Amino acid sequence: TGSVAVMTAMSDAAKMGVMVKGAKYFESFAKADTIVFDKTGTLTEAQPRLACVLTTDGWSEDEVLRLSACLEEHFPHPVARAVVNAARERGLEHRERHAAVEYIVAHGIASSIEGRRAIIGSAHFVFEDEGAQLESNIKERIESQTQGLSPLYLAVDGTVVGVLGIEDPLKPGVREAIADLHALGVKHVVMLTGDSERTAERIAREAGVDEFKAELLPEDKYAYVEQIKCEGRHVAMVGDGVNDSPALGLADVGLAMGGGSDIAKEVADIILADTDLAALVRLRRMSQGLIDRLTSSYSKVMPTNSALLALGIIGRITPQTSSLLHNGSTIAYSLGNAKAYLR
Repeated sequence: TGSVAVMTAMSDAAKMGVMVKGAKYFESFAKADTIVFDKTGTLTEAQPRLACVLTTDGWSEDEVLRLSACLEEHFPHPVARAVVNAARERGLEHRERHAAVEYIVAHGIASSIEGRRAIIGSAHFVFEDEGAQLESNIKERIESQTQGLSPLYLAVDGTVVGVLGIEDPLKPGVREAIADLHALGVKHVVMLTGDSERTAERIAREAGVDEFKAELLPEDKYAYVEQIKCEGRHVAMVGDGVNDSPALGLADVGLAMGGGSDIAKEVADIILADTDLAALVRLRRMSQGLIDRLTSSYSKVMPTNSALLALGIIGRITPQTSSLLHNGSTIAYSLGNAKAYLR
């Protein structure tokens, strides 16, 4: 009877655009008391856009955007696509003039342009890791002008020459979905991101998550999931990028957004074709419904079989009758479990 319920659940999940790689992952997701979300492409739109280009050191907007696109075109990330798309929309050609690109995972990109070191990425990467320079008054002005945006800093030979403000808005319905997950027994919802503290705080507040961690590397996300698992939490991780893959693999159940990277989908236990987080709520209800049905089914099967066995032992029914009743009850329970059970 249990196998029929599981097959029905997997079929219903597929119909709503969710691929579950094994029956045990329904139980893992139903039991999860903590859900950890990546930010970009998971809680925020999968296709962020360029909102502004700010320049310093005498560079023009087109020069900053052209060089940025030249570097970002090789990077498989939604923010990189936003930069490349903006350059294309402005008709800016960015023929490759750089040497081999060096990816600094979760922070930025570095390369050599006509013998000059060019880097683009987060403030942490550009200023702290790379030691790029920018006058404090200009930096304050830029931070003010990129309020509410995710800034990408472009530096050449250690001097910041421009900043790209990326608009990365929350997906519609995220706050409602997180509230529904709380109502369905999720005690702790966490957002992890490589973005700045200020940007992360804004998104976390809008989304209604319980906790957030900013400026994280992939190994930091992995360490966080490892830590809360050691605390005894049952963890579901939701992400879509290469950066999320280590944490997705470590979580009790990993869920990848369908529009995400191939490696994230390979590592994850469940793949969501729909980028709408309402699919997570439906999956949670379905998983809990499956566990309830299995528990109910076993509670009925055990006393029924025990009663038939006892009646057979004392001679009240024949072995043929016992077998017939056993098979009949199994079919009846199986038909009940085959019903759609989205609550």
